[in-house]
Amino acid sequence: MRISYNWLKQFIKLDWKSEETAALLTDLGLEVEGVDKFESLKGGLEGVVVGHVLTCVQHPNADRLRITTVDLGDGIPVQIVCGAPNVAVGQKVPVATIGTTLYDKEGNAFQIKKGKIRGEESHGMICAEDELGLGEGHDGILVLHEDLKPGTPASKIFNIESDEVFEIGLTPNRADAMSHWGVARDLRAGLSQKNVHTELITPSVSNFRVDKRTLKMDVKVEDNKLAPRYCGVTITGITVKPSPAWLQNRLKAIGLTPKNNIVDVTNYVLHELGQPLHAFDAAKIKGNKVIVKTVTAGTKFTTLDDVERTLHEEDLMICDEAGPMCIAGVFGGKNSGVTEGTSSIFLESAYFNPVSIRKTAKRHGLSTDASFRFERGIDPTITEYALKRAALLIQETAGGEITSDITDIYPKKIEDNQVVVNFANVTRVIGQELSKETIKKILVSLDIKINTMSDAGLGLVVPAYRVDVTREIDVIEEILRVYGYNNISFTQKLNASISNSARNEDYKLQNIIGAQMVSLGFNEMMANSLTTPDYIKLSENLKEEFNVMMLNPLSSDLSAMRQSLLFSALETVSFNINRKRADLKLFEFGKTYHKLPSGYDENKHLTLTVTGSRLAESWSYAQKPVDFFMFKGYINLVLTRLGINKTQTQPIANDVFAEGIAIAVGNETIVEFGTIKKSILKHFDIKQDVFFADFNWGAIIKLVTGKIKYVEISKFPEVRRDLALLVDQEVSFESVYSIAKQTEKTLLKDVSLFDVYEGQNLPEGKKSYAVSFTLQDSSKTLTDEQIDKIMTKIRQNLEKETGAQLR
Repeated sequence: MRISYNWLKQFIKLDWKSEETAALLTDLGLEVEGVDKFESLKGGLEGVVVGHVLTCVQHPNADRLRITTVDLGDGIPVQIVCGAPNVAVGQKVPVATIGTTLYDKEGNAFQIKKGKIRGEESHGMICAEDELGLGEGHDGILVLHEDLKPGTPASKIFNIESDEVFEIGLTPNRADAMSHWGVARDLRAGLSQKNVHTELITPSVSNFRVDKRTLKMDVKVEDNKLAPRYCGVTITGITVKPSPAWLQNRLKAIGLTPKNNIVDVTNYVLHELGQPLHAFDAAKIKGNKVIVKTVTAGTKFTTLDDVERTLHEEDLMICDEAGPMCIAGVFGGKNSGVTEGTSSIFLESAYFNPVSIRKTAKRHGLSTDASFRFERGIDPTITEYALKRAALLIQETAGGEITSDITDIYPKKIEDNQVVVNFANVTRVIGQELSKETIKKILVSLDIKINTMSDAGLGLVVPAYRVDVTREIDVIEEILRVYGYNNISFTQKLNASISNSARNEDYKLQNIIGAQMVSLGFNEMMANSLTTPDYIKLSENLKEEFNVMMLNPLSSDLSAMRQSLLFSALETVSFNINRKRADLKLFEFGKTYHKLPSGYDENKHLTLTVTGSRLAESWSYAQKPVDFFMFKGYINLVLTRLGINKTQTQPIANDVFAEGIAIAVGNETIVEFGTIKKSILKHFDIKQDVFFADFNWGAIIKLVTGKIKYVEISKFPEVRRDLALLVDQEVSFESVYSIAKQTEKTLLKDVSLFDVYEGQNLPEGKKSYAVSFTLQDSSKTLTDEQIDKIMTKIRQNLEKETGAQLR
């Protein structure tokens, strides 16, 4: 937000330097991010002075040039070559002296230097109107009034305005400071704390009067909740033309481009008082009726930017008998705005519901100065005052007469906030005791009225425009910022307590696993928690009634909180594949959100997503795609790193996997993983296999103990025996593993599958497993007799349970 210092001084008389004022505003919470200089004429005519032409003769080498001698007021006449046909002896003229910088129409700078023109020296330039930026004329030099004294700076003659502009980083809660008047209020409070007492000067509207009652608009507000207050007045006989220089300079200083006197006045009052206004061409209002209402969903409406928009049933509109004229508080309509031919206007000043304006602005992707203020909450008490202020300025700049009484529809007054503040709480929060007189002084300087007072605290009435001050803690914050954060003293003693925190804190475990995944070639991804509610159609495990919907979504694609991290991962995979990055290893720590019958539920997950080739392309080895078993290895590495070893597999119950398994500890599933179904991949236009794992991070946090267990390496050797088993196609290695472990619980240390064969020379419906069995006794060396006995028993049980045969 840009604030003009000259404009600010119209509200509060202050002779401080801009640096001092900027520092005070920053201390008050209105952080000044920079101070820019503004000049109504670029360069400010610095270096341009009044010259007196003493002599003027023909240039000996050029028919169209003259050699002049000019007195610049220092007693030493200079020679200047001039090409203007109207230069003559005795004239007072503007002269750009050596070293002066001037600017062309495009704003490009050029410097006046000493030089020779056709062999004759020239020590400056006698300027035309356009060369100084004072107009468009270039027929000849600009001739000044003969009474001017040579050497007088041109900036004093043409009243070049210089200003300093504060760039304030306004926080969203400070709706009250979104104007020069609002900043001046805060500045007055800060000055009062520094014992600099000054009055806040408000523009007078005492001259407002109705000239004649010849153009009345019937105003009807159909929904007072969306438009709690609505004011309007008509002005007739205006002339739409460029604004006067003072008004244009005010707007240019804060970065606005002047349009015409009517639009400029509404913008001026907006930035002066913080009250948005809108001017309608009265001749275009059908039936002389203004109706504030919502319209049927799907209604088409063309705005000032010539864009046809489709209206929502909750959009508040300003209408006439024929239909919408303006999106209330947001943007005007193309067919009702002020043009050069406008001679009468209906001027609107209103207070609209902030939530309604915010939703409408978001729906249509519009952000205007008006909507910016309405959606944060403006002052409902100045609606009529601002209307009078604007009407008087329009009469001043465009002429015309007030031709109607002010219509003010305000059925239910917006009340000020009642807040009780306890002195003990003020001391506790601030950390320092402030005197009661200091607290009262600060509150009064902020226009907060003291209704009641006792030894314990104060009963306060907070103005309605302070939408951010509704609680005791808000008032304490106001007291503190005006008192000054820098004025709070610090003690030499620091008190602290040591809390008993768990060793296995979430972020530490995330860092451990994150580092591990990166070492394995994974990249971390972070997806938006907002997604489309349509993804629930891809899985029967997700329920529509469990969706957590946004009340004010930016779009339909971002209107629900995600119930699964899978679909955002597939969006990322699709995005990368479409950009020729088909080999991906991704991991994400994220949350899912559910609206259950028992209430809202939020769960944390770790997901792994792998697709494409195992390794980067190279001449030294053949390319192989990632397979299920390699992906399972990543899962096991994560669990091993977390110290989770005693697990069991379970049948998968998730319909997003074509092939998959779940790993559980006890009765709780800690991870589900597998190959994503082709039908789901097709939805994301993915034509290659994608492997996905979903860890229940909340359950994992509970399982991790942080204790490191170790076993001494046995001094007795391991023994390995291999079996080639012919089994049915439906027999899984998991069943082989379980049967073997159940058969020998003590000495069987490991069971591994090192080869699977399905092909020729095997009976139909059969496959071959090559399985290794590792045996070891930690107390003695195993004998051949023990080993053979164990292996025979394992083979017999496999034959009995699975029908396995030795090949």
